[in-house]
Amino acid sequence: MGAGRHTATPITRSDAGGRHLALAMAVVMTGVLITAVDTTIVVLALPEIQHSLRISLASVVWVVIGYLLVITLLATQVGRLGDMYGRVRMYQAGFLIFIVGSAACALSWNETSIIGFRILQGLGGALVSSNSGAVIADLFPPSQRGRAYGFNSVGWSLGAVLGIVLGGAIVTYVSWRWIFWINVPIGLAALALAVKVLHDVGERRRHKLDIVGMVLLGAGLFGVLWAATRLTSENLDPTITGLFIGGLVLVVLFALYEKRRTEPMLDLSIFSIPTVTPTLLASLFQGLANYAVLFLVIMYLQGPRGLSPLNASLLLVPGYMLGGVIGPFAGRLADRTAPVVPATIGLAVQVVAMVMYAHLKVDTSLVLVVVASVVNGAGSSSFFPANNSAVMKAVPATRFGIASGMLRTFANVGMVFSFAVAILVASHSISRGLAFAIFVGSAKLSGQLAVAFTDGLHTAFYTSAGLLVLSAVFSATRIRHGTGRSARVTA
Repeated sequence: MGAGRHTATPITRSDAGGRHLALAMAVVMTGVLITAVDTTIVVLALPEIQHSLRISLASVVWVVIGYLLVITLLATQVGRLGDMYGRVRMYQAGFLIFIVGSAACALSWNETSIIGFRILQGLGGALVSSNSGAVIADLFPPSQRGRAYGFNSVGWSLGAVLGIVLGGAIVTYVSWRWIFWINVPIGLAALALAVKVLHDVGERRRHKLDIVGMVLLGAGLFGVLWAATRLTSENLDPTITGLFIGGLVLVVLFALYEKRRTEPMLDLSIFSIPTVTPTLLASLFQGLANYAVLFLVIMYLQGPRGLSPLNASLLLVPGYMLGGVIGPFAGRLADRTAPVVPATIGLAVQVVAMVMYAHLKVDTSLVLVVVASVVNGAGSSSFFPANNSAVMKAVPATRFGIASGMLRTFANVGMVFSFAVAILVASHSISRGLAFAIFVGSAKLSGQLAVAFTDGLHTAFYTSAGLLVLSAVFSATRIRHGTGRSARVTA
């Protein structure tokens, strides 16, 4: 399966004009925005989805995790499709699949249909998110990519805000089905604009898809993740143990198989580029730590504090809004200095936010939640554009799609496991089943149970802080490779 070589002149400001670049950037931002919306909006709708479709408590979380898991598994493969057949073409195909998947989710009638259609939606999200970074790298020269990724982070922040606010409002006043319907008109408008202003540039490469590797990794991650998810609501038993061990065995077999492939699912040769390995590991641990925070804070606000989904969501908006403002400035700083500087500083700021969250009590002023959210948003928006820029500056142009996909893979591996980590750590002081119910939003807490649960959250936030410290260590090691403007490795 492949495509012939094709060379086109890259788009620059002189031959395409600033207006064209601005429109192209707006399209890419919109794609990131709608995928970000569906990462957060569904969390607040879980209680209504569970009740409406009569989904079991242990299965409803797969409405969130299934979407992320598909993006994780397909990120490098659809990025490779972008290198083969055109990144813009795959990006536009992702829009179309995402729109169809959204409409199908809105029409779901039972547990199987909603999870299946979320997987379809995840396929579209993978095509959009994995090729967006490569499209930016094609459009902008290395000296301007940090700023471009900063604007891309604005799309993510706005999407997260819309997901939280719209999720709370729609669930409270309308119907959970509209959290999916809302994607259809936005997606169609963005797709029409994408067809008009985005055009493929750069050299296309002949590749082979690694289907066996994708199946091995998918089955392995699914086994480990299913075991971890079961463990959040059940006691350890032979089935959970078997799933966990079997998943690990498949992941090891995947690693061994990949070493023999000329074109593996995960292009291990990219790791020979000095700055790539610490950048990807920083992304992995940041995703593992930071995505869990959304779960933990919502659990605190809906459990011990008894807030509605709408009121809980509004408290998180300031952090995402500030993040949207900071992103472009952090990206510009990455262009002028080195990506390692704003990326590592951003992680350090997020550690401060975790410590602030770890001081929450059942009677703490909710102002602390807002302030911690603002600090966390500032840190994450400093990290993302700089970290993305570091990878795309380091790899050759012929590998933009694969590198962008690997970056998304490492981040999402952290994100899909963050839920299990959050629940397991937070539930050491109350039953796992009750902690799970609080996350889903089907239970409230008061009295000593509320105090015990909040104390458990402290451990979870400190765990996230430790993971962010580890991420910052990996990020800081890039200093020894120079300023971060690493020499480009030729294809």
